Amino acid sequence: MGISVSLCKALNSIFPLPVHPFNLQNQGVKTYAQWQYEKGEDTLKFYLDKVTKEDMFNNKKVLDIGCGAGGKTLFYASQGVEKVWGIEVVKHYEDEANALAKEKGLEDKFEFVLGDAANLPFDDDFFDTIIMNDAMEHVDEPLAVLKECHRVLRPGGRLYVNFPPYYHPFGAHLSDVIGFPWVHLFFSDETLIQVYKDLVKDLPDGESRINFRISEDDKGREYFSYINEMTIKRFNRILEKTDYNIMYYNEVPLRNFLKPLSRMPVLKEGFVRMVVGILEK
Repeated sequence: MGISVSLCKALNSIFPLPVHPFNLQNQGVKTYAQWQYEKGEDTLKFYLDKVTKEDMFNNKKVLDIGCGAGGKTLFYASQGVEKVWGIEVVKHYEDEANALAKEKGLEDKFEFVLGDAANLPFDDDFFDTIIMNDAMEHVDEPLAVLKECHRVLRPGGRLYVNFPPYYHPFGAHLSDVIGFPWVHLFFSDETLIQVYKDLVKDLPDGESRINFRISEDDKGREYFSYINEMTIKRFNRILEKTDYNIMYYNEVPLRNFLKPLSRMPVLKEGFVRMVVGILEK
């Protein structure tokens, strides 16, 4: 494995890193929550050809699944909601989210919930809007999550979901230290785990990043536990097992000139930037 690790590092050194919130936070530029808040508008852009922000938020009860440090959730809270709840499995994000809510004067519109989206702590028919922005590729039980969302949506309520498919150039979600596109097509998980650990070990939050992304299975083997390798094909198979009305569905190409490749079976898995759906109960 030593040769593959060295080769991966050498190739990675050729490519610039994308801007990443973990690195911005380490550099003291802005917190993860602040970065999320500033990107809040961007998380909606894939839907706005079909609906308006008023449709999504005005006087609505909203759930944000996989809210992280709550920044994007608080942006949603600023859009005229009745109230927005953000659910997240990472406990240490709660303090950062609540601090930003206080800074923005949105404490009465926002609530952080520590929990699992496959077992939502809400009553049936509770929400008008649910948002899963870059979350579908992270949940352990995607079908259970979609069914839970359907349960807690009121009739006519909508789930807005978007995610980059696994074979996206940065679908391995390692771009905080690996800028080599499609790196997961060229190297095994075993190699990537070692490369990732080596590259982050001396960072101030290196241990936290490793614990966030890497776990051990019952045989003691390490694996990337924070992604589920969600492909376009798999997502559509899962969707067929749900009771949603598909109001809108789109596969956004990486670039306009790559659109023909993004429409070709199999090949599109690597040339679609974002899978987008508006699902109605």
